[in-house]
Amino acid sequence: MRFLTILITALVFGLPALAEIPLGDDGLHKPDWLRDTFKDMSEDLAEAEDEGRRLLVIWEQRGCIYCDKMYKEVFPRDEIKALIEENYYVVQMNLFGDVEVTDFDGEAMSEKDMALKWGVMFTPTMMFFPHADEIEDGETARDAAQDVAMMPGAFGFHTTKNLLTWVLEEGYKGDENFQKYHARKFNEEQAADPGTTD
Repeated sequence: MRFLTILITALVFGLPALAEIPLGDDGLHKPDWLRDTFKDMSEDLAEAEDEGRRLLVIWEQRGCIYCDKMYKEVFPRDEIKALIEENYYVVQMNLFGDVEVTDFDGEAMSEKDMALKWGVMFTPTMMFFPHADEIEDGETARDAAQDVAMMPGAFGFHTTKNLLTWVLEEGYKGDENFQKYHARKFNEEQAADPGTTD
């Protein structure tokens, strides 16, 4: 009986990775690594650059079961959490939100209007932005982001980890597209540990 009590106590109090990530008043998940900004995209990109991080915008909506899956099963994993906390400047957007945001071109609008302008249709959607020196004259960071990466939908641990790493390694500039990179990395992990699944 004492062993059972210790086991239950350990399960309840000893597994912080499985703890619920709180929801905000908007119904969206609020992990510690989110940035609370004025949602001025140019300012956020500049701040990310100053910190030596990549700007990542994640789109969500209240009640999104796929967002919930990411926050319960993928983002809390140690490797993913470390990749995000150490390398990314993450700004959350609400697909149907009314908070005013300012696009890279200076246009102010609601989050939901920016979702329409940017063509965001699914949640979660993770949008990775370029470094400032990767933006060509005459284009905005949003234009240049199309050359980096966008992940619409919920994916497993390995796909998410490999995408976060591929962006950091600037794989989008090379000849190995993400699908080939992911297949190679996943095969390497399976060879090292045949029980690996995604």
